[in-house]
Amino acid sequence: MVGLKSTYGRVSRYGLIAMASSLDSIGPITKSVEDAALVLEWISGPDGYDSNSTREKFMMQPSRLKAGLKGLKVGVPKEYFGEGLDPKMKKIIEEAIKKLEELGAEIVEVSLPHSPYALATYYIIVPSEVSSNMARYDGIRFGGSREDIGPEVKRRIMLGTYALSSGYYDEYYAKAAKVRTLVKKDFEIVFEKVDVIVGPVSPTTAWNLGEKINDPLTMYLSDIYTISANLAGIPGLSIPCGFSDGLPVGLQILGKQWDEETILRVGYAYEQVTEWHKEKPKL
Repeated sequence: MVGLKSTYGRVSRYGLIAMASSLDSIGPITKSVEDAALVLEWISGPDGYDSNSTREKFMMQPSRLKAGLKGLKVGVPKEYFGEGLDPKMKKIIEEAIKKLEELGAEIVEVSLPHSPYALATYYIIVPSEVSSNMARYDGIRFGGSREDIGPEVKRRIMLGTYALSSGYYDEYYAKAAKVRTLVKKDFEIVFEKVDVIVGPVSPTTAWNLGEKINDPLTMYLSDIYTISANLAGIPGLSIPCGFSDGLPVGLQILGKQWDEETILRVGYAYEQVTEWHKEKPKL
C-alpha cells in the first residue's frame, strides 16, 4: 500500500475524531502513487469548518507527476541509519536510494540533529492533547461509558493528564513544545539544500498482532522515523520498496510544507521502475 500524510492544514479535519489537535492530518492509503495524488485532490482544500484548512485545493498535473527525477536533490539523514534499524531493512532502503540515483536524482547526506529527541517530544505532546480531547467523552455530551475506552487510550489520557498537571507542565509539555520547534527548524535548514528527504518508514517489519501489547515502549519506538513529519507539519509518503523475511518494507519520502507534488513525483518515478507495489507478502 501507498500511504500519504498531507501537510498539516492541507485537508480539513472536520468529521475527524480529534486525537492530537496540533498534529492531526488526514491523508489517503491507496494502491498506487497516482491514486494517492488523485484522492488528495478530492479531499484537500478549505471547507469552512476547519480554521487551519485555508490553502487552495491541491492539484496534481499528470505532466508534473511524470516529470522524472533529473535535477532533484534527495537528502539522506545520517541519523535515520544508525542504531535500532534492522540491518536487513537498512540494506533494502539503501538499494531503493541507489535506484533513485540511477533515475537521475542527486543523493546528498544531511543531518537532522534533533531527531533523537523527536520520539520523546511526540509522546509528551500527543498524550497531553489526547487527554484534553478525550475529556469530552464523558457519556453526557459525547460517547457512552468510559468503560468502553481501550487500554491504549486510557494510557495516553493518564500520561497526558500527568504532563499537564500543576508543577509538571513547564517540565514536560512546555519543554517538549520548545524541542518541537528545534525539530521543525532542522527540516527547514535541510530543505534549503535538498528537495526531498528519504529514509525508512519503520526500524523493523510488522510484528504479530498483539505481540507488543504489553510492551508499549517498544511499540512506540516503531514510530521513530515518522513522527518528525507530524511535529514539523510536513508531508510524507510511504511506498513499498522490498520485502524482509516475507514482510513488506516501506521507503519514506518527506517534503517541504505544502509540497506534496514533489514527494508524489519521486514516489511515482520509483514505482514505475519497480514491481514491489504489485507484490503481496507471503504470510
